[in-house]
Amino acid sequence: MEEEARKLLEEGIVKKLISPGKGELSTFPNGTKVVFHYRTSLCDGTVLDDSRTMGGRSKPMELILGKKFKLAAWERVVITMRQGEVAEFNCENKHTSLYPLVSQSLRNISAGKDPLEGQRHCCGIAQIHSHHSLGHNDLDNLQANPQPLLFTIDLLEVLAPGSFQLDVWAMTDEEKLELVPQIHEEGNTLFKQGKITEATEKYYNGIACLKNLQMKEHPGDEVWVKLDHLITPLLLNFCQCKLLQGQYYEVIEHCSALVFKYEDNLKAYYKRAKAHAAVWNEVEARVDFNKVLELDPSLGPSVAKELKAMEDRIRNKEKEEKGRYKGLFNYTEPPATATTG
Repeated sequence: MEEEARKLLEEGIVKKLISPGKGELSTFPNGTKVVFHYRTSLCDGTVLDDSRTMGGRSKPMELILGKKFKLAAWERVVITMRQGEVAEFNCENKHTSLYPLVSQSLRNISAGKDPLEGQRHCCGIAQIHSHHSLGHNDLDNLQANPQPLLFTIDLLEVLAPGSFQLDVWAMTDEEKLELVPQIHEEGNTLFKQGKITEATEKYYNGIACLKNLQMKEHPGDEVWVKLDHLITPLLLNFCQCKLLQGQYYEVIEHCSALVFKYEDNLKAYYKRAKAHAAVWNEVEARVDFNKVLELDPSLGPSVAKELKAMEDRIRNKEKEEKGRYKGLFNYTEPPATATTG
């Protein structure tokens, strides 16, 4: 124990035991899965991230050792811990320079976004020196002013290689490509069963998996385009789920991005038209429905049905508003009465 602490100290990491764990210390061979909660703080006590509260929920971090996680310090410190142990690690700048990028990805995930959203097409070190905003003031400040960080780690589980199924993020590029069709099919099955929330998550995972691969390619290159063609049907299914969940503006955003790239994407226009109609964007909805008819005239009856439903909703809304304001502007004052002095 003392020998391990000495090694850490030489590497610029100071360990402080908060609560001892149980059992023997694992040998942590490559492929071991570690599950832990973490809290990241500045040395003045300011908390940057806490996995128990991030995104309004408690979700522990999961790492597969040996997969070259961007923040190598976490791999380094957890292998000094026993399952159930809680410890604080004070890490020098050289171990924390990439934390802003890691934190941005973790925050994106907790918010249900693409973990790579907002990151440029370059390596981590290049991004640090690019002065590109990460979308969070505290992370921008940390990126501009690297400093030591305190990581409080609560090691929940240590799982031996082969005793668990790999998560998507821990797979090789080849494994991810092979898994995407399975994820897509699972999403379709869940959708047919009416399990929209679960289907949404499946489609999201498939999209994130492919976008992770796409980030490694130059936009417009052959491989990038092939990956984009794989992303498109998943994104359309994701949008269908979001339509059913009432997330209309998100549907408009995603479908607009699709038709910007693929001007003849019928499904993107149709879903965007329905989303516009749902949020009272009558003009935009009609434009998109007309585009749908232009691309496929056989959809005339379906479009007519959607337009009638939109028009009925607009008429009902106008009646409600007319009733709500009836009499509001035709108020007449009672006649003045004479008074005697």
